[in-house]
Amino acid sequence: MNQTAKIDKRIEIPSDIGYIKKVSHELLESLNRFCIDKSVQFDVRLAVEEAVRNAIEHGNNYDKALPVLIRYVIDSKKVTVDIEDKGEGFHLKNVPDPREEGNLLEEGGRGVLLIHKLMDKVAYNKKGNRVRMTKFWRV
Repeated sequence: MNQTAKIDKRIEIPSDIGYIKKVSHELLESLNRFCIDKSVQFDVRLAVEEAVRNAIEHGNNYDKALPVLIRYVIDSKKVTVDIEDKGEGFHLKNVPDPREEGNLLEEGGRGVLLIHKLMDKVAYNKKGNRVRMTKFWRV
C-alpha cells in the first residue's frame, strides 16, 4: 500500500456485544492493508475490543437502542481509534487499580489498565464517554 495513503473509517453499532468482533475484524483488515506487524495488530485489537465492551456494558448499559460510535484513522505512522457511547461517562481517577492489594480479587479496572498498557496514548473526553487510543509503529 502507498505509505502516504490514509484510512478514515466510521462505524456505528448497537450496544450488543455480538458486534465487537465485527468492529475488530474490520479494523484488522484495514491494518493489514498497511502491512502492520501482527503483534501491533494484536495489541490494537485487544484494546479496541475492551474499549467497545466497556462502552456497551458500562456506558450504554446494554441498551441496544443506544449506539456505540467508533472512528479509526490509520496512516503510515499510527492508528488512532475513538470510541464513544451515549452514557453519562466516568472519571479515570474513580476506577480502582486492580494491582492494589485491596482490589486483587475485585472486578473492575482490569480492562482500563489493559488498554493503557497496550496503547501508546489514551485520553478521555471531559465527560468520560469517549476514549481516544493511539498506537504508533516504526516506519
